[in-house]
Amino acid sequence: MEHKNKIILITGASSGIGRAAALAFANEGGTIIVSDVNENGGEETVEMIKSNGGNADFIKTNVAVFEEVENLTRNIQETYGRLDIALNNAGIGGQIARTVDASVESWEQVMAVNASGVFFCMKCQIPIMLKQGGGVIVNTASIAGLRGLPNSIAYSASKHAVVGMTKTAAMEYAKSNIRINALCPVFTVSPMFDPEALDGMVKGISEKLKAGIPMKRFGRIEEQVGAMMYLCSDKASYVTGHAMPVDGGLTA
Repeated sequence: MEHKNKIILITGASSGIGRAAALAFANEGGTIIVSDVNENGGEETVEMIKSNGGNADFIKTNVAVFEEVENLTRNIQETYGRLDIALNNAGIGGQIARTVDASVESWEQVMAVNASGVFFCMKCQIPIMLKQGGGVIVNTASIAGLRGLPNSIAYSASKHAVVGMTKTAAMEYAKSNIRINALCPVFTVSPMFDPEALDGMVKGISEKLKAGIPMKRFGRIEEQVGAMMYLCSDKASYVTGHAMPVDGGLTA
């Protein structure tokens, strides 16, 4: 088990890709720190891991609040003494609207969670990794960080920011044995992306989105988690600063 005894932080782990990643890394022997604003969902993820014989703890954190991220990483350092892998996965979708119709309130909320949250996390995680001589960070971005996404100005801007921050930090800390990459999923069926719910808002939109993907289907959670696990593994020991699309060929 490649991740045995490693200390692994996953934000946004109360459901979806974050929860699936927590379960997968725990199955490989990692000790998982589950973090989310959703306390019930986070505790449920922890119980799922423990019931399967794994090790996990939950620390409630709003990544949009710097003091809470500081508290999260301080707790990890005091309890475990290290942080081997950080998956900065917490994020929100925000309002679906054309640019001129998008609210300032939605813009600020999306940027706070998706962009500032990733910055706050890396700002607090990297010093621990510098002290211990290395580590791995994977930031969840999106194909919307690699191209435009109509009707999602804030989401697209925030995910472009994640890609830019990932590349910048990766260049800064490559010599320090800290690898930093971004995962860029296409539309992946999860609580955050529910095709039926989307069709309820805009009739037929899910089929239109699917038609634009060369593989003609949406992504699966396990496919995104598999890419995460690769980026965190020794197989990717020479991979840093990469924004990795897992998108059925959409950005080809």
